[in-house]
Order: sequence, then C-alpha cells, then structure tokens
Amino acid sequence: MGAQASRMSFRTADYDFVLPDDLIARYPLARREDSRMLVLHRAEQRIEHRHFVDFPSYLRPDDLVVLNDTRVIPARVFSDDRRIELLFLQCLREHTWECLVKPGRKMRLGAVVEVRGVPGTVIEILPEGERVIAFASEIDLDAAGELPLPPYFGRAVEPSDAERYQTVFAREQGAVAAPTAGLHFTPEILSRVPHTFITLHVGVGTFRGVHEADLRAHRMHAERFIVSTEAAAKINAAARVLAVGTTTARVLESQSRPVQAGSGTTDIFIHPPYEPRNVGALLTNFHLPQSTLLMLVAALAGREFTLAAYAEAVRERYRFYSYGDCMLVL
Repeated sequence: MGAQASRMSFRTADYDFVLPDDLIARYPLARREDSRMLVLHRAEQRIEHRHFVDFPSYLRPDDLVVLNDTRVIPARVFSDDRRIELLFLQCLREHTWECLVKPGRKMRLGAVVEVRGVPGTVIEILPEGERVIAFASEIDLDAAGELPLPPYFGRAVEPSDAERYQTVFAREQGAVAAPTAGLHFTPEILSRVPHTFITLHVGVGTFRGVHEADLRAHRMHAERFIVSTEAAAKINAAARVLAVGTTTARVLESQSRPVQAGSGTTDIFIHPPYEPRNVGALLTNFHLPQSTLLMLVAALAGREFTLAAYAEAVRERYRFYSYGDCMLVL
C-alpha cells in the first residue's frame, strides 16, 4: 500500500496543476451514477477511463466499502440586518457555537449579532479567527440557514442542491461540506456492494489551503468522528478496505490496527511519504491544486502518478470538484 513516486517532495508548490475554469462542475449531472471514473492501478502505473456504474466490478470478494454518513447542515446564515455572514461550524455547548464570520472587523470581542431576533455575543476569538458566539436561545438553522456550497461553484444555492449536495445515505447531522465522493452512489449501487458507515463531520479545515511553502508546517483543524462497534468489527474483518472519500480515509488512518469503536477528533494530515495502514483502496473526487486532499491521494498513489493522472483528467475533460467526476485508486 502507498506506492511512492520516485521523487517525493515536501514543497507545497510541487502539488500544483493547471485547471481550466470550464472544467469546474458547478452543477451535478442529471443522474448521480453517470459520473466518469478515472481508475489508477498503482502496481502497474496504469490508468483506465471508466464510469462510476463500473465501480462494483472492481471489488474483490472480501472487500469492504466504507462510507461517511454525515449530513450537511444549513450552516450559512446572515444576520438580520444582512451585514454579517456566519458559518456555523459546531455547537460547543447549549446555544454556543464556533462560527466563521465575515467581515471579521465587525465581530470583535463583545460584539452582538442578531439571527432571527436572537442576539448572540462574541465571547472568544480563536487562533485561526473563528468566533465563539453565545446566543440567548437556540438558533433554528433549518429556518435561518442555507447549505454552505463551496465558493468555487460561483453561484447561489438553488432548490435542487438540497437533495444533490447530500449523499443518499446522509443521516448524521453536523457537516459544513458534503463528503463528495459519496455523491455518486445511488441506493441501487450501494445495495450491490458490501459496505458499512463511519461518521466524520466535515469541517472547514479540510478545505483550507496550505499556505506554507513546506507542507510539513501546515496544521489541520480537528474534526469529530464516530466509529460504531458494528463498523469496527466489519472493518477489522475485511481483507481490503476501500474508503469512499478522503474524509473516510482520515478517520480510518487516525486509528491504529485493529480499528477501535468510539468517538473522538482527528487532525491527521496525510501526505507523502505516509504509508496507510487501514485503507487499501480509495474512491475520491478531483481536488484543488496544492490542497491537503490532493496530498492525501498522493500518499496513496505517489505524487508523480497522481499528477500524471490529473493531467490526463484535464486532457480528457473530466469534471472537477464537488459535483464532478471521480477517481478510483487501486
């Protein structure tokens, strides 16, 4: 596992690629299962062009597919006067939330913001700029908020996003972004593969850029996860675990072997020359240049092979990012 490219690098700039703007998928396909799938065979350094409907044919008899069943909450909220935009990241305790805010200069310590008539006071500013806001009573996000679509969509939320920016198996409320590799699955395809679910509530840290020239200086934000007793037993019994998405891979790799049931947080940053111990194969979407997600893929497939595959995907006009096509790393 974890075949490395011949020239491993810690330089963030060495995980770059050029993506034409028109390859960013701003809307989903009419049918989830119609996505294309680029297949990377690491042992032979070979690439195949397939479609996601072919995914079950790549599974071995004793494989287990592990998926993230988190559900995106309507976390993007505007203050009643529309002057402040808030992204509700996680509830810390009753009526108290960690939030990203824009513009930050208006949300200093002690500042008050109203959401649907409920006042909230900034009681702490965290090192990365997030605000801890104590509200006077519960905020009904279903009434006040909207899905926080990624900024590269370059558009407002539309009614269809309420369904399509969730996986068909989403059930555990708590994410601020979808685990997008799971968006390709339909109930029918899911029924054809042996699978189990873990939960990782995707936070904003997963998608933050790496701003240091040496990627080893980058620090990930912690995200909350849950592994049930049933899931742990299935994972430990599998001959090979196929992780659906980088979020699932991060949960699995934050564990020793055997995987333990329980809950916790992980801030694991997976990049070359990391050797995965629990993930045997990966289904993932195409990620942003110089992102931690691209670096995770490179830890599995090798940096050079990963970037060669991305160049091939650009040449063949694959669709990129959350509503885009997928890659299967075997």
